[in-house]
Amino acid sequence: EVQLVESGGGLVQPGVSLRLSCAASGFTFSSYAMNWVRQAPGKGLECVSRINRGGDTTNYADSVKGRFTISRDNAKNTLYLQMNSLKPEDTAVYYCAKRNPEGEYDYWGQGTQVTVSS
Repeated sequence: EVQLVESGGGLVQPGVSLRLSCAASGFTFSSYAMNWVRQAPGKGLECVSRINRGGDTTNYADSVKGRFTISRDNAKNTLYLQMNSLKPEDTAVYYCAKRNPEGEYDYWGQGTQVTVSS
């Protein structure tokens, strides 16, 4: 059974950092690209970052470029999102999501809430 379990969210002030983690199990983690996707209150899903299987190619949404860093540890089956200089507009539920070989999202975690507020 595929499982993706996020952790690391919380309530923080603007300007601080958080690191999200996603523990993966039930599939060969190193064989799949992974993504962080967020949903802000009242808004649709936004893919904030993607990383390839080997971890050497990453992509970011313009809204987080230069502030967020995605990484993975294939030995630990874990995906990370380092979020620096957080802004109130980063407030959202953050999900890690697996893509199938066709590029479609096929599994999601339960999400972790990030709230940025003074």
